[in-house]
Amino acid sequence: MQYTTSDSLLREFVSRGLVVISPRDLGIPLDVHREIFEREKAALHERKYVTASLIPQILQVLEAPGVVAACDRLVGKNWAIVPFTHNTPFMSGSNDQHWHKDDNGPYNGRKQRYHHAIQIEMLYYPQEVRMDMGPTATVPYSQYWTFNSEENHDNFAGADHLDFAYHLSGMERIPVSGPKSSYSTNEIVEQRTDHDIRMRKAVEELQWPMCHPFEVGPLEAGSVVLYSHNLLHRGNHRRDDWRTWKDNPRFMWRFWLYRTTDPVESEGEVDCPDWTEDGIDQVTRTPNSEMTEDCTVVWNYQYGWLKGKSVSGHSPQSGVTQSVRSNAEALYNQILAKHDEAEPKRIGAAYSLAAIPERDVAIQFLREALYHDRESVRRAASYGLVAVGPDATEVLVEASSSPVRWIRKASAFGLGEVGDLSNDTLDVLSRLLFKDPSIYVRSVAGSAFGSLIRRIVMNSIRTELLADVAFVLSKSLELEVNRLAMDKAQNRSIKLVRPTDDCDVCEGIGIDYGQERFEPVRSAVRENVLWSMVILCSHGARSVGSSLGRVIQHLEEVVKDDKNVFSVGFAIDALNRLANMGSEEDRDLHEIKELQKRNLQTFAHIPIQSLEPLLRGGLDSEEIVRRFEISERMRLPFEKVAPQLAKS
Repeated sequence: MQYTTSDSLLREFVSRGLVVISPRDLGIPLDVHREIFEREKAALHERKYVTASLIPQILQVLEAPGVVAACDRLVGKNWAIVPFTHNTPFMSGSNDQHWHKDDNGPYNGRKQRYHHAIQIEMLYYPQEVRMDMGPTATVPYSQYWTFNSEENHDNFAGADHLDFAYHLSGMERIPVSGPKSSYSTNEIVEQRTDHDIRMRKAVEELQWPMCHPFEVGPLEAGSVVLYSHNLLHRGNHRRDDWRTWKDNPRFMWRFWLYRTTDPVESEGEVDCPDWTEDGIDQVTRTPNSEMTEDCTVVWNYQYGWLKGKSVSGHSPQSGVTQSVRSNAEALYNQILAKHDEAEPKRIGAAYSLAAIPERDVAIQFLREALYHDRESVRRAASYGLVAVGPDATEVLVEASSSPVRWIRKASAFGLGEVGDLSNDTLDVLSRLLFKDPSIYVRSVAGSAFGSLIRRIVMNSIRTELLADVAFVLSKSLELEVNRLAMDKAQNRSIKLVRPTDDCDVCEGIGIDYGQERFEPVRSAVRENVLWSMVILCSHGARSVGSSLGRVIQHLEEVVKDDKNVFSVGFAIDALNRLANMGSEEDRDLHEIKELQKRNLQTFAHIPIQSLEPLLRGGLDSEEIVRRFEISERMRLPFEKVAPQLAKS
């Protein structure tokens, strides 16, 4: 494996969507990986459910200097970890997953996909991964292109599937390798099984530039992979002798990371990389000749955004020529291209429109695309308007009153990403959060406040709005309720659930953690509001302003009473960050000192803990282990939980 260097980190992530960190660059002893592997292997044989509570050494990996430095650059300082989700190890074995993009809410929850580096996934391998051990399969360069989901029930439950028929046909349940496989050893080793052929064909038929299947390996023990949350990937079968699997398992830990601070603006002009410089991708061996302008226009914008250079300003329109308008019309027509293979053309055209100096012309055509009846066109327009920047605010505000919920959803998403930092933007998002009849719209509005918070803090503009934002978020927690998870309510696989009269978005799978304290209930709105609360509390008590007491009260009520384990996890993270982050003046406040005392008691009453978010929220690993005794009560029965995790 060609490991990523510090110099190439942003360039590779923005373009390929995947970077690989060498164990030697983590800055922790290599013996840590061996210890994690051996303890995990012992837990597997004893059929114990593996978490950081059982193997606290994993916290050393999360706070390794090399991991923190890389993630700081990709998702900003004080990044958070989604609690109670996939922060547990996965094994490779006999079966394949189908290609998919992960849900962008906890456990099959659905909301708008970001192009900005808001969410990333971290994979950690405590042992070496040979190429025949089932390396994670990915499709690099696929992160900016996707599929319809709004009224496509194949993609209703969070994950966008490339070949959903693979799941429906039952192929996912058929062993490719291992003792129950019907394939010959040669077919397995040479990747000539029907499964291998179907997987390759599915990617080839996309016809997206530079997109080819790529298995991330071989890897040394202790390697870390960071990749875009939107990258196509899948679990992969092993191709070595199945009789060795028990003594030589391939473990992988997965963590969901998300941004709480926006990029710091770089000094001077940002020079985008020469994307064709190397001639070939040194990791995937993909020739750069496959690159298109639709790729590079997106990469240039995203690279600039990560450097803190947002698009702003308004060009005078008196000089608009016929050639300018003709070019804009041509780009608009490109946005109208049909079918999945044209997705890069649509998205590329939207970003190209956003980049033209004549902003009014760009906004005019992107507005028209936003109101189009095809989701693929609306989707491209949404990202194009975000790339335009604050100048798109008027169009996005107008869209908030559309009778079409999908357009209102785009409004909420766009206003969070780039809307003016003003009372008007706050009022529109508040209206969508409180009054919109669509839970899908309300959930996107809930997460949009997180983007708004980050931008207010980073720009130091209208910081007084943060207290109002805090009030709105806490008010939403009073209004929104949990519902029985759709898979439980409909008695279906989470991948086959359908919208109902009560909820028009998949709120996620219901996990039974074996504790009476929690129930398999979900609320996309509550979870996204609490996601934004974590972002708010990451900036200290003074950011919350006059709403501090109200915020603490509502978060503590969630921890005490909410039956939704994910809501409780977010609330604990927010309270922990409020107590430990911010300035010394923040921590000297009487309310915060009292909160620090109560947190010890509040958290101790939760029967299970998600330790990783606590680490990121300001507690060091030794303090976490001291406060939360690693005891049998925190170790869940493997037989009860493992099948549910596999189904998700």
